[in-house]
Amino acid sequence: MLGRFSTLLGKVSAWLTLFMVIMTFVVVVMRYVFDVGLIWLQESVVWMHAVVFMVGAAYTLQREEHVRVDIFYRQMSPQRQAWVNLIGVLVFLLPLCVFLGWKAFDFVAVSWRLQEASRESGGLPYPMIPLLKSILIVMPVTVALQGVVILSRCVRTIRGS
Repeated sequence: MLGRFSTLLGKVSAWLTLFMVIMTFVVVVMRYVFDVGLIWLQESVVWMHAVVFMVGAAYTLQREEHVRVDIFYRQMSPQRQAWVNLIGVLVFLLPLCVFLGWKAFDFVAVSWRLQEASRESGGLPYPMIPLLKSILIVMPVTVALQGVVILSRCVRTIRGS
């Protein structure tokens, strides 16, 4: 179930990437062909770029496409790899997710409380900025959930089932 959610986030991220490329093309055409600048559209492309990375993080972890220095790891048995992954999730991944979520919470809460909008005239209106900043909480939650999936897989591998 949680694995399917990470896959869904990966697909959303892929479609958002395509949409971001199209919007970038529109920004360029509007600016250089029609001499019209749409600040809100330019800002939305920047925010989409951030969302692609943050929403796609759990999917990347699920697919084991993240950066890994595996000089020794690839030659280990599946049980040893499971132990390395289990320790990595417990010692590094989950504490990092808790820390990021904890630090982001106040930042996001202040944005909602202030009803933050873009500083630029013609930029993104409220509630877009707080909504987009909320992804800073979504990302560590989804990555932590994918970490739980990895933990369960590791335990099954270690037990030999």
